[in-house]
Amino acid sequence: MRLNELRDTAGARTRRKRLGRGAGSGKGGTSGRGHKGQKSRSGVSLAGFEGGQMPLYRRLPKRGFHNPFRKKYAEVNLGRLQKAIDAGKLDAKKPVDEKALRAAGLVNNSWDGVRLLAKGEIKAKLTIEVVGASKTAVAAVEKAGGAVILPRAAPGAKDEKAEGKGKAAKGKAAKEKAAKEKAAKEKAAKEKAAGEKSAKEKAAKEKAAGEKSAKEKPALPTAADKGENDR
Repeated sequence: MRLNELRDTAGARTRRKRLGRGAGSGKGGTSGRGHKGQKSRSGVSLAGFEGGQMPLYRRLPKRGFHNPFRKKYAEVNLGRLQKAIDAGKLDAKKPVDEKALRAAGLVNNSWDGVRLLAKGEIKAKLTIEVVGASKTAVAAVEKAGGAVILPRAAPGAKDEKAEGKGKAAKGKAAKEKAAKEKAAKEKAAKEKAAGEKSAKEKAAKEKAAGEKSAKEKPALPTAADKGENDR
């Protein structure tokens, strides 16, 4: 094999179709588009058009949505970690982070971080630093004597989920407080009404008793009665 004998594989390079170069070329005149009509003009796009009937992409139901802010994580299982350690690609004595996983060939391409999953078995004692891990994977690593270090939120950073839960909790607490205050006011009003009613009944009873005793008590003799008695 010499340099001047190098050739592409048959069919690897195809010559472009030359249009409008005479009737003898097979693609002259109308250049394979036929006579007149919308499709013979330039700048026409009829992809998905079905002659006026409802096109397929509109007939099919749509469900769910596409989250533009979603994050994609590289998934690494415990079994692959153990294989890499056995092959000498990972050092069990050093912390295993994304950089070490990339160097070992366990993580490729661009991701938003590494997530540890529990498929397989881990025997080595490892300190693993990842952005996420399943509960089963964490339990398996800790059982082997290792540890999984997950990132913590910065002190000044706001957690939207926690903030949302906090707002909901505050709203619930405010509603409960308002309900308690309302119940207390109603109870006080009932007690006040009951006290006023009992006071009125007591006063009425005392008045009735006084009038009764006044009627039953004998009348004292007047001065005129005394004069008549002296005579």
